[in-house]
Amino acid sequence: MPSILILNGPNLNLLGLREPHIYGSETLQDVENTCRELGSRHNVSIETFQSNHEGHLIDRIHEARNKADVIVINPAGYTHTSVAIRDALLSVSIPFIEVHLSNVHAREQWRHHSYFSDKAAACIVGLGTFGYEAAIQFAVRKVIPKTTA
Repeated sequence: MPSILILNGPNLNLLGLREPHIYGSETLQDVENTCRELGSRHNVSIETFQSNHEGHLIDRIHEARNKADVIVINPAGYTHTSVAIRDALLSVSIPFIEVHLSNVHAREQWRHHSYFSDKAAACIVGLGTFGYEAAIQFAVRKVIPKTTA
């Protein structure tokens, strides 16, 4: 069965509580449940992981080597700072999709730069929590068939 690893970076554990006017009222658990249901409908295994610690995210990316077909990652604040997470993603050669709940391009100038976008199979911004569903749909339609063929 194909598998998708969904990684969430710092502060996403507070989803639903932190700045709901920007990030919405759904919790991370709500998002993970929706993703698992969608994965089940497409016969795709969904695994999730969230950490506020850069090294834990890197370790989880390394563990995905030869296990996950696609990584969906919301690097959150690490989007603009983490060459280390970028290097980890590139080192495992797993296609990845970058997701952001808000439209980072309509926010502060420093949020416009991503260390991931130029290497991502796709970037999904500004769709709120639906962005995760869009990422799974894209993975199922465009990425997984290429990696499992």
